[in-house]
Amino acid sequence: MALEVKRMQPEGMNVRMSGGKPSYSHVVTVSGAQKIVFVAGQLARDVDGNCVGKGDMRAQMEQTFKNLDACLKAAGATWADVVKTNTFVTDFDEFQKHGDVRMRYFGVATPTSTTVQVSRLAGPDFMIEIELIAVVG
Repeated sequence: MALEVKRMQPEGMNVRMSGGKPSYSHVVTVSGAQKIVFVAGQLARDVDGNCVGKGDMRAQMEQTFKNLDACLKAAGATWADVVKTNTFVTDFDEFQKHGDVRMRYFGVATPTSTTVQVSRLAGPDFMIEIELIAVVG
């Protein structure tokens, strides 16, 4: 079976444009025997591109997971299909205080994950960015 690569911009997501075209895809799926879903790093952006929860890690995590949820649904995937996450935070200690937000989505079947503290994300107000990979089928 040939592989099919599909790129998506889920409804309700801010799409950054460059030269009239999307700068990147929020979701890429690779289908064959299984479908592999790659979700671009998601920030606490609302549909208009504004930062949600400036200075509030919990609020930013809530929005980031909401965006990730929209991406998974657009790809026909669920949180149970997620096999890998990469999380970038500007304050690891503050991130650790809100593990309940993450667990609400993953439950006890957590994927492999990496968390890295960085000095800055895509804008000075963003505190967290998460990218993920899921396998469906």
